[in-house]
Amino acid sequence: MRLFNPKLLLLVLIPLALLSPLTAIALGTADISLNEVIGAISRTLSAQFDPQVSTSLADRIIIELRMPRAILAMICGAGLAVSGSVLQSVTKNPLADPYLFGISAGASLGAILALTGGLTLLPLPISAFLGSLIAVAVVIVMAKDGQVETLVLSGVAISFLLSSIANLILYFADPQAMQAVLFWSMGSFSRATWSSLAAPALIVFIATVIIYQFQRPLQALMVGDESAHTQGVAVLPLRLGMLLLTALMTSSLVATCGGIGFVGLMVPHIVRMLIGSASSSSLIATALLGGILMVWVDLFARLLLPSQELPVGVMTAMLGSLFFIGLLVKRKQGFR
Repeated sequence: MRLFNPKLLLLVLIPLALLSPLTAIALGTADISLNEVIGAISRTLSAQFDPQVSTSLADRIIIELRMPRAILAMICGAGLAVSGSVLQSVTKNPLADPYLFGISAGASLGAILALTGGLTLLPLPISAFLGSLIAVAVVIVMAKDGQVETLVLSGVAISFLLSSIANLILYFADPQAMQAVLFWSMGSFSRATWSSLAAPALIVFIATVIIYQFQRPLQALMVGDESAHTQGVAVLPLRLGMLLLTALMTSSLVATCGGIGFVGLMVPHIVRMLIGSASSSSLIATALLGGILMVWVDLFARLLLPSQELPVGVMTAMLGSLFFIGLLVKRKQGFR
């Protein structure tokens, strides 16, 4: 049972997806009006074509600091939400999320090796990216039969194994490296730059477009493998392909933003409660809602304490925990 018409929900989410980053850019330690934000964007674009147009220091703060952060939050939220939705479909597990298959543990291990000097030739994002891809490759090899139970168990086993290796390296590491790894693992958009946006934006966009083309086979897969087979769906290639695609998307985000959990777990549930899972608009709504949620979570993480910035991953974990506690209470009351 859905609460909203899918098209009506999109009509609400699209303006919010445009307004939310502008609001996040305007609010901060020094508040700026929306008119000033739009003016700064306009002047910066004009300066690219007309050298006589001058930009102020405030314009550069908006364009070079706040705007990349807001856009990265949108990209990260959308990518994690889409990944969670796809993984919940292919595994038929409502608790599946991008971190279930060792992606986060592999990225963390790669980042720890980069920060502690184990991989001195590679920068942190690339090291984290390679670590997450290796983790997923191992899971796919272990679960080459494509069975859901094997995929989940392999992912959990690899996640614990890589986490234990990472903890062992940290035990012998320098205290400064430990602090840097701890900050990275909690998730943050504070290091966002225009150059760091290109890779995750391109990967998330291409992956989402590909996943959108496979919406009907994914919906058939949610009903069951036998039903999907009767409709001509190649279950094993589809399942492994979607797993690899979501791993690529999530690893690029983890490598850029650090560990941010619960978004891929929470947002698909909210969209299913609002419009159901059979709608062709569900994937677009999931991406938009994930991006909007992440922008506002990051904004509250910046503004909640006057002289401090809370880690985004801590905020999403608190929200996700409260959301699922409420969901369990509601379901328990329904059973009664």
